[in-house]
Amino acid sequence: QVQLVESGGGLVQAGGSLRLSCAASERTFSSAAMGWFRQAPGKEREFVAAISWSGSSKYYGSSVKGRSTIATDNAKNMVYLQMNSLKPDDTAVYYCAAGGGSSWPKYREREYDYWGQGTRVTVSS
Repeated sequence: QVQLVESGGGLVQAGGSLRLSCAASERTFSSAAMGWFRQAPGKEREFVAAISWSGSSKYYGSSVKGRSTIATDNAKNMVYLQMNSLKPDDTAVYYCAAGGGSSWPKYREREYDYWGQGTRVTVSS
């Protein structure tokens, strides 16, 4: 059974940092790429970042580019999202996703087949 489990969310002050983690099951590991999306209250889900499982290709959404880093640990089937200089606008539920296929970059929700349950990030001003 495919599983993605996010962790690392929480409450942080503006300007602070968080590292989100996503644990992927063995079957998800065979997907071509992993991504992070977020959904703020009352807003549509937004692309944050994507990475190929090899780690050689990375792609960031404009809202986090320059402040965030996505990385994988293949040995542990883990994907991470390091977020720095957090702003109140970063407040959202963050979702990890796995997608197959050869298209790149993968920034559309429809390019992802499996999703985690999300981890909440709240940035206070």
